[in-house]
Amino acid sequence: MPIRRLPPETVNRIAAGEVVERPASAIKELVDNAVDAGATRIEVEAHGGGLTRILVADDGLGLSADELPLAIERHATSKLAPDADGLWDLLRIHTMGFRGEALPSIGSVARLSISSRAKGAKDAFSILVEGGQVGEVAPAAFPGPHGARIEVRDLFYATPARLKFMKSERSEALAITEEIKRQAMAHEAVGFSLDIDGRRVLRLPPEAPGPQGRLARLAAVLGRDFQDNAIEIDQTRDGVRLTGFAGLPTYNRGNAAHQYLFVNGRPVRDRLLQGALRAAYADFLARDRHPTAALYVSLDTAEVDVNVHPAKAEVRFRDPALVRGLIVGALRHALAGAGHRASTTVATAALDSLRAQGGYPGYPPQAFQGGPSPAGFSAWREGGWTPSQPQGLPGLSEVSARVEPAMAPGLGEVVREAWQAGGFENAPFTDGYGPTAGFDPVDFPLGAARAQVHETYIVAQTRDGMVIVDQHAAHERLVYERMKGEMEAGGVARQTLLLPEVVDLDPAEAERILARSEELAALGLVIESFGPGAVLVRETPALLGKTDAAGLVRDIADDLAENGQALALKERLEAVCSTMACHGSVRAGRRLNGAEMNALLREMEATPHSGQCNHGRPTYVELKLADIERLFGRR
Repeated sequence: MPIRRLPPETVNRIAAGEVVERPASAIKELVDNAVDAGATRIEVEAHGGGLTRILVADDGLGLSADELPLAIERHATSKLAPDADGLWDLLRIHTMGFRGEALPSIGSVARLSISSRAKGAKDAFSILVEGGQVGEVAPAAFPGPHGARIEVRDLFYATPARLKFMKSERSEALAITEEIKRQAMAHEAVGFSLDIDGRRVLRLPPEAPGPQGRLARLAAVLGRDFQDNAIEIDQTRDGVRLTGFAGLPTYNRGNAAHQYLFVNGRPVRDRLLQGALRAAYADFLARDRHPTAALYVSLDTAEVDVNVHPAKAEVRFRDPALVRGLIVGALRHALAGAGHRASTTVATAALDSLRAQGGYPGYPPQAFQGGPSPAGFSAWREGGWTPSQPQGLPGLSEVSARVEPAMAPGLGEVVREAWQAGGFENAPFTDGYGPTAGFDPVDFPLGAARAQVHETYIVAQTRDGMVIVDQHAAHERLVYERMKGEMEAGGVARQTLLLPEVVDLDPAEAERILARSEELAALGLVIESFGPGAVLVRETPALLGKTDAAGLVRDIADDLAENGQALALKERLEAVCSTMACHGSVRAGRRLNGAEMNALLREMEATPHSGQCNHGRPTYVELKLADIERLFGRR
């Protein structure tokens, strides 16, 4: 069969198939152009899932009458220019777009209309493209002082076969909404609005550049809960800067849909982010739970290639290990800095559950008028609060939980040290219910223990509320963190295999594993080369006991291929430590005395990550006094 040169129309439609996959990708290209034009406000409208009509209007620099015909020619762009030597450098891209394919690709498969007024110009002009056929430039009406209005009608009408592969209008509308959200998170200084089928979906005003404006934009897109439970990230390593916000471990989701990565202001989808997040949160979340995060990577444009995907949805880093290590290290540092903090959604869920019970039958709201003052329990104890009605609620008149005189193993030796761990070095130590004078223990972050309920939950009073602690989950985390520290300080003990095991692998997999042999040896797994495509396992971590060495090595090979890290071995070691911590911690049903309960609270305050157990569940719930009063109709 002879070689034929394809006609321009067919070439444009082939290009459109790469660049414009669906209405959302068309909108992405148009929004990128608006951002590159310096727009401060971008309005988007879509009808029929974007297949019937799309409108993108901006207040950017606009296009002159001479530029309109060039704008719809393939590979014509204002975003690339030759350097002093006449070379066109594709590794120094500072704009969102640069290919010059978006407008001609859309025009080849739809009816495209562009109206624009250039900044400083008096008149506005428009041009029409229908299925690749270009019309004449003509004067046009334009509502603003400058900018562009791009309207796309009947998307893919010129390629009917593509329409058969479109999803439902609702699915396409959801994809459009998700795309605008990503763009809005990437550019907080730009205002966005989105209407779908005449219905207002998003109204996002411009925010001030910087972390606070970015967090406000993220809260508007991801919800107020994200703002309340986000940890700020700001770390730099070897010229690469990582900023953004990540959610607390207890603020997690059932899928990875709320994980966003932006590279030099460009929203991208990259497996690197998911692998790095999994590694950073491995200690805190079960495998079926996922953290939320919006991370922004800034680096020299020469260190990242954005020209690896027609739709610019993927990038390639020159040093991916550096970026991955930065993400993991920065997240772990931020999580450690969060200390024992747990997400506010834990308390919200608890309050919602209490409200759902509908109150206490037989006890009218007026029976509880004139409740405690903001001073809390201390004021009540000193006579500052006198209830207007006798307290007759079941359980409140009886003596609080029974206690044992002896301390639980593992807590007695830390009572005095932990009592002063909250920064109150001069606070006198007593039996655990409070010092004799000079300091009120309710001023500790987790308050003073008042009771043990069902021999499982510790109830503590703070200055402005109360805390309920799951004693088993909390102590499990404390023991686990102690074991990890001991393991890191003394190294992982190894056991030598009587008969070294040979593991056959793909040559590339074997090479990747052998390149990490020193890292694996530090974790207790000693391997060496055994010819092409095979490794020899000589020692395994003693913590794992009798283990399937071949299966472990293959799992590590899969992790290295997918995430660039040997997560499988770390996760197995952590799982063993977690199991040992679970069995070695204070069990539910164990009676604790006041000193033991307070010692547990003080050690939680001094231990990072103590706000969640090893599986991502909260170890305590904090209820503010104002929330409790609302439960009883006092507010």
